[in-house]
Amino acid sequence: MSIASTNRMTPYLFLAPAGLVLAFALFYPICYMIYASFLDWNPSQRIGEAEFVGLRNYFKLFGDDAFRESMGVTLKFAAVVVTIEMFLGVGLALLLDRNIRGMSVLRTLFILPMMIAPIVVGLMWRYMYHPTVGIFNKTLKSWGFDGIPWLSDGSWAFASVVIADVWQWTPFIFILSLAALQSLPASAIEASKIDGASGWQQIIYIKLPLMLPVLIVTLLLRLIDSFKVLEVILVMTNGGPGLSTEILSLRINRTASEFRELGEAAAMSNLLLIVLLILTFTMFIYNKAQDARAARLRAVEEEV
Repeated sequence: MSIASTNRMTPYLFLAPAGLVLAFALFYPICYMIYASFLDWNPSQRIGEAEFVGLRNYFKLFGDDAFRESMGVTLKFAAVVVTIEMFLGVGLALLLDRNIRGMSVLRTLFILPMMIAPIVVGLMWRYMYHPTVGIFNKTLKSWGFDGIPWLSDGSWAFASVVIADVWQWTPFIFILSLAALQSLPASAIEASKIDGASGWQQIIYIKLPLMLPVLIVTLLLRLIDSFKVLEVILVMTNGGPGLSTEILSLRINRTASEFRELGEAAAMSNLLLIVLLILTFTMFIYNKAQDARAARLRAVEEEV
């Protein structure tokens, strides 16, 4: 083997051990889960004792009203929280994209909700939503209004978990949006000011279009994460009342732990994995397209 070939292979040889460990840790559980989804398996059995039923678990899911409702709640939850978080996060970034005294302290305060464990977030909001001693109903009653059934009414319960998620994850959008704003080329902003563009015109025609690549990646990241929310909703409502807040990850947990149907839970997990893979590949393809577009622009500039 030539020296040049050895030099090319050296990085891969160093990465090989970590790659093998990562492949085993990643692909073995996935393959195990895919295999389990074809079995009629419960916790009292070893996996080798379970009956092979083929695609029966998948057909059973598509005929299950509870599963379809959980999927609908998941899609609704993801759409609502991501839309609100993007609007608030980008809006805050645009509002605070200026030299303000104590900005570093303000950023630290903004990211504090992201640092709190999801279980703690769920407990905190559950206590605040308490019908008699919770801060919200106590405040409403002190103002002469009736208390709100935050967690005992289906519509209010859904709104309550949305508020908790928005409170925790809007800072994520804010931090990435602010970083994108501060990395914009100053020449474009200055040129728009010279041309007489107003503040709104700068935002609509200059800042947001230039931020779009970062915003799309941020949107997809939050969308992926919103499909995996479990602890906050589990602590706050446990999917209730009824199935009004039961998202798919909670249905998977309940199917495995309460109903003891591990094969069905594995089938649900595979369907959720497919959705997340679609979103992940969408982000990957978009990034590749952006890189190709940037390469073409650089080539054109070099020719000129």
